[in-house]
Formats: sequence, structure tokens, C-alpha cells
Amino acid sequence: MNLRPLSGPRLEPLAGPASHLVVLVHGYGSDGDDLIGLAPHWQKQLPGAAFAAPHAPDPVPGSGGYQWFPISRIDPHEMQKGVESVGPVLDRFLDAELARLSLPGDRLILVGFSQGTMLSLHVGLRRAVPPAAIVGLSGLLAGPAPERADGPPVFLAHGDADQVIPVQAMLMAATALGEAGMRVQWHLAHGIGHGVDPQTIALAGEFMELACHGLLTGVGPASTPLKSRP
Repeated sequence: MNLRPLSGPRLEPLAGPASHLVVLVHGYGSDGDDLIGLAPHWQKQLPGAAFAAPHAPDPVPGSGGYQWFPISRIDPHEMQKGVESVGPVLDRFLDAELARLSLPGDRLILVGFSQGTMLSLHVGLRRAVPPAAIVGLSGLLAGPAPERADGPPVFLAHGDADQVIPVQAMLMAATALGEAGMRVQWHLAHGIGHGVDPQTIALAGEFMELACHGLLTGVGPASTPLKSRP
């Protein structure tokens, strides 16, 4: 494991000093330059948010992309070992970015895609100060969810045509998180493969906007589908 500090692209808030930090955690074989492309879709809803998208620490052999940990097959036990090995690396980055912006830990939002979702859930659910929210796109829950009454609100989304990580992974994650006491909302993207469609981007933005205003904590049943505003 590469222990150098993580780095990657950043976007400063549209207005004033940062009120929140949104960290985008990319998937296997990608990089922060790819996932930072989501930030402009959310900046108007989150004008006080600073965005950061670190590159994973290790290159994928024979590829121009990066990996948080090696993947040979989509196996929950293998994924659990992976997130446990690299979790401290992401944790250090989060602490450093929060300190750079003079923000407390409850002003953090984690957004992961695929392998980045696995890592975001693992790290975010275990931080001493829970994040304002976790958004998990096209991923899975690697290992058991910790039971905690103060767990962060979670939004999960998945395409029903995903051939990389089956959509059942999202439903299993939502159930497990709900049983562990988390407040979970989820969205099924019809006809979408291993990617993110405009509706999912919009719903994630609405979820994060509510989280930034403190409107998600302790609201609603444990696991519910999230629908767009009329």
C-alpha cells in the first residue's frame, strides 16, 4: 500500500468560506479527475461546499487509472479486507482536508462510486464524528454495518442493468444499514448500467442539500426509496 498523502483536484466554494466539505471517492481504474466532474452539477445547490476528489494511492497495473485496493472478483469478504486495509489512508485525507478548511467532522459529506462506495461506507460509518451524509453510487456494503444510534444518513443508488455489481447489492446494503440503525434512502435507476444517470445526480444533489441544512437526521423510516421532488 502506497502511504504517501493523497492528492487530487479540488473546487473551492461558490460563495464565502467553506461550510461543508464534499469528498468524491472514485471507483476502480478511475481517478479523481474523473469524479470531480460531478461537482459542477451540485455547486448551485451546495454553494458553500468545497469539493475534493483524491486519487487512490495505487495504480492499476497496465492501466492509466488507480485503485484503492486490488480486485480479482466481486466477493464481499475480499472487499471487506480491501476497505479495512486502505480505510486509514482515506481517513487521514479527510482529517487533513477538514483541518485545512477549519471545519468540524460533522460538516463532511462522502460521495463514492463503485469501489469508492465500498470505501466511503466503511470509513464514513466508523468515523468518531459521523459525517453529515454518505452517498453511495453503484457499489456495495463490504462487511457488516456497525450499529450506532448516531449514524449518518445514507443515500444509495444503483442501475438495474448493472453487470459489474448486481443491483441486489444495493438492496442488501440498504437492508443491512437500516437494521443497524442508519437512516437510508435509495433509488433504482431503470435501464442504467454501471454508471450514473442525470436523475440519480439530481436526487443525490437534493439529498446532500437537505443534509447540509440538517434536515435528514432522524427523519423517516429506516430504509425508503427516494423520489424526486414534483
